[in-house]
Amino acid sequence: MKIGLISRWHVHANEYAHHVQKFPGAEINAVWDESRARGSQWAKELNCRYYGDYSSFLSSDIDAVVVASPTSMHPHLLVKAAQAGKHIFCEKALTITYTDALRVKKAIEENHVNFAISFPHKSRPELLYAKEAIESGRLGRITYARVRNVHNGAVADWLPSYFYDPALCGGGAMIDLGAHPMYTLPWLLGRPLFVQSQFSDFTHRGVEDNAVSMIEFESGAVGISETGFVSPFDPYTLEISGTEGYLCVRGNQVELADSSTGGKLSCVTNMPDAKPSPIVQWLAWCNGTGEKPEGILIEDAVALVSLTHAAYQAFRTGDKTYVTV
Repeated sequence: MKIGLISRWHVHANEYAHHVQKFPGAEINAVWDESRARGSQWAKELNCRYYGDYSSFLSSDIDAVVVASPTSMHPHLLVKAAQAGKHIFCEKALTITYTDALRVKKAIEENHVNFAISFPHKSRPELLYAKEAIESGRLGRITYARVRNVHNGAVADWLPSYFYDPALCGGGAMIDLGAHPMYTLPWLLGRPLFVQSQFSDFTHRGVEDNAVSMIEFESGAVGISETGFVSPFDPYTLEISGTEGYLCVRGNQVELADSSTGGKLSCVTNMPDAKPSPIVQWLAWCNGTGEKPEGILIEDAVALVSLTHAAYQAFRTGDKTYVTV
């Protein structure tokens, strides 16, 4: 299976190339990049051909593409790739606007290509355990969940400067790092109905680098999404409260309290295995060695855009905003 790489713009582009190189039966056969200098250098490193013309790239000897370009370029690049019959793996977010997300979805479905989005937290054993605990009823009816996913990219100044360009990215921390809490909460709690948001620009870069959204779910549960580029030491945190139990993930440690623990927090040791990363699941699906993956398909990608779009709208208006589904 021959793979074409679309742009080295995103910080995860090299990681995706590495996964392709390690996957049995897959090889990188072509590179396209909106920057000729960057793309040519990457192609040289990967010992493949660089294409400056996107149509020629899609017409080359490739079966599938991995997209890590600026989010603003996704609609054009993804639609053209789908129309060329190429299977697609895409860095999140799918698009900036919901309208563009629907346009991409239409192209994916009409051309019957295998599409997957990079939602890696759905592969984590801690989160798989949390989902099992919810679905088994062990925690009772879920009333509340909070996900905090942050790093220090803005205060330590290690994020690329273009990650603060709203024209390229669609926003700041919420649309980038905040994507993980925003796809995790509906995965755990079901259909979101309304969002309220509070964002701030702590480092004065022109986009939000500290962001919180409160989400009301159809089940009656409340979810809190916390993200930002200004917190150096905070571990990943997931808290879930139900009518019969409580679960907490901090880093890679899981604790649970319910009637079986006497209401006291107890460390969980019987964790499920991690799933392969989304790009590995996609590669296996495309070459026929794996099944169609769950939770990382085009409808999941569109749902994230819908929720994130509502979160930004809620911040701009100061009002509770309905989530289009």
